[in-house]
Amino acid sequence: MHAISSPPPPSSPSSSSSNSIWVLSSIKLQFFARIRRFIQSKAARKRRSQSRNRAEQNNNSKIENDETVQVMEKHEDDEKEEEELDSAMILQRTVKKLHFGSWEEKEVAAMDIEKLAKEDLKVRKLITELGVVPVLVSMVASDVATRRRAALVALIHLADGTYTNKAMIVEAGILSKLPNTIDLVDESTINEFSELLLSLSSLANTQFHFPSLDFLPSLRHILESNYSSFDTKTSCLGALYNFSTVLENAGPLVSTGIVPILLELSSTKETSEKALATLGNLLVTMMGKKAIENSSLVPKNFIQILSWEDKPKCQELSVYILMILAHQSSSQREKMAQAGIVPVLLEVVLLGSSLAQKRALKLLQWFKDERQTKMGPHSGPQTPRFASMGSPVNQREAMEGKKMMKSLVKQSLHRNMEIITQRANAAGDSSSRLKSLVISTSSKSLPY
Repeated sequence: MHAISSPPPPSSPSSSSSNSIWVLSSIKLQFFARIRRFIQSKAARKRRSQSRNRAEQNNNSKIENDETVQVMEKHEDDEKEEEELDSAMILQRTVKKLHFGSWEEKEVAAMDIEKLAKEDLKVRKLITELGVVPVLVSMVASDVATRRRAALVALIHLADGTYTNKAMIVEAGILSKLPNTIDLVDESTINEFSELLLSLSSLANTQFHFPSLDFLPSLRHILESNYSSFDTKTSCLGALYNFSTVLENAGPLVSTGIVPILLELSSTKETSEKALATLGNLLVTMMGKKAIENSSLVPKNFIQILSWEDKPKCQELSVYILMILAHQSSSQREKMAQAGIVPVLLEVVLLGSSLAQKRALKLLQWFKDERQTKMGPHSGPQTPRFASMGSPVNQREAMEGKKMMKSLVKQSLHRNMEIITQRANAAGDSSSRLKSLVISTSSKSLPY
């Protein structure tokens, strides 16, 4: 391939048309120079492979079977090199169309890039080095649905498995292209956007700094929409979870109104796990905790999730959130007790996963300690000031109170055990053993 000489500088630098021609020529020269180096490297590899094969043939003194194997290997190497050269030529034509072609040619080129990007990671990196990302990002803002979708799918495949490509796509401004009104965009475009956003959100787990989170309102609208598919909502929840792992993002997420949506989605088994995990990340911040505490769905939603025996991960996340809410908050513990959390926690202790059991036991211990504190002289019914703390009247009242509490605990535990055994479909003899165990059990031997 002959070297391309640089065009002469424009005769009149002050002319805007001459300057634009000069810039366009320079871009074309850089583009063809990169393609030429790529093809030359392929050709050099082919020549080295051929010379190696000839040397092996000259020095070959083996039997006829070995010679046959070598001929077959040479033929396969030649075919592989030819395929690589063909791919290089296709890549050259594709990138040329994407940069300098019409809009229709750009759309076809985007679909070709999608196919090429599926090959391997090296090809994806090479394609981005040829400057295709800004062009594809500009196509995403197109009013033509097929053109927009072709660009999105190409970007999804280019972002697969490479930090550099993802960073280049974000820096090219893809997040600002997210549609503000999803009602005006077809479902396939929304789905592709959510899939690409999920892929790009993995950058939040690194030191990469996102320029802004202005796309969060659009993300909220997608989750609120009744027309969004399950896959689309799942991708959006995955992206929200990745963003919530960064503490600095808690403020924008809460102020956008994401918490009420997450609480609603957490009550659906299909979307509960990611929603609960995101709420758990937001809960460690003051703003996130306040937003969750003020919701009317708390703690009823989380207590209901504790009864999902077929969703152990959701149980673990739900009891974790309840622990954070109940910690050093008597008002939250009172709301939980009134909502009937104690029997549900007992059920988790008996039937939940190992991690859920440990967390439920810890939470039950807090309720037990609080009940014992309320029975103490400093928090119980106040006696007249002239009565001494060690008087027989106070001792008798304290003993009667303890007996009454023991009786109530026995009755409550007996009733809870019956409910649990019915849910677990236990056998009749097992139920009778549990009843006899409860009758002979005092409050001191409770499992919490």
